[in-house]
Amino acid sequence: MRILGVIPARFASTRFPGKPLTDIAGKSMIQRVYEQCLKSSALNKIIVATDDERIATHVRGFGEAVMTAPEHPSGTDRCREAMQLCGESFDYVINVQGDEPFIDPSQIDLLAGLLSGKTELATLAKQIEDEQQIHDPNVVKVVKDVNGNALYFSRHSIPYHRGSSGNPGIGLHPYFKHIGIYAYRADVLERITQLPVSPLEYAESLEQLRWLENGYRIKVAVTELETRGIDTPEDLERVLQTLKK
Repeated sequence: MRILGVIPARFASTRFPGKPLTDIAGKSMIQRVYEQCLKSSALNKIIVATDDERIATHVRGFGEAVMTAPEHPSGTDRCREAMQLCGESFDYVINVQGDEPFIDPSQIDLLAGLLSGKTELATLAKQIEDEQQIHDPNVVKVVKDVNGNALYFSRHSIPYHRGSSGNPGIGLHPYFKHIGIYAYRADVLERITQLPVSPLEYAESLEQLRWLENGYRIKVAVTELETRGIDTPEDLERVLQTLKK
C-alpha cells in the first residue's frame, strides 16, 4: 500500500494572507506541518501543493513542493493535481491541512490504518468535550453508523435530541466533531473532483457532503487527540502564548 501525503498551501487568504510562511517559534507554519508528516510511519512520500512561488521556493529548502493551478476551489482539487504531477503511482492520498502545524503523526497513522484497498474515503473525528462546540457552526459535527461510516456532516448540532428541548448537551448524547484530515483512494480522488457542487454541499458549505450525496462512503476513525488549526492571526497568538508557557 503506497500512500502519498499532500499538504495544500495557498498564500492568499481572506483572514490570514501568507499564513503558510508565518513564523512559529523559529520555523514557518508549513515547515512544521511537513516535519510532523515526516514522523508518520504511513506516508511513502510527502509533497506541498501550492499555487505560489514564494511558498514553493521556501519548501524546497527542506522538502518537496509542486506548483498547482491557482483556481482550485478546494484542497481536494489541489491534491488531485499534486498526485498527477508527482510522477509516481500511489494507492491513496492523505490530505494534511497546511494550517495544522502541531498535527500528531499518530493521527496520520490512525487514518492510514483505515485504508484497506476497499476503503474509498476516510477521515477523523473526536468526541466533543466542550459543550459550546456543539452549538458552534464553525465546528463541524459528524454522525456515523455502526460500521464506522459517516452518515452526515453538519455545522448544526447532530443528532437532534428530542428530550433536550432543542438544547442538546454532552450528557445527553456523545457528539463528535470532524477533524479535517482526509484520505482518498486514488481512483476515487479522480472521480470526486469531477462532480458538480451538490445541494447539501451548497447548503452547509462542506465538500464532503458532495461525496456522500453521490453515494461514496467515508470511513471515520475516532482520535483522542485535539488539533490546533490556525485560521487567523488571533489563533496564532494563542498558539505562541501556549508555546511560551
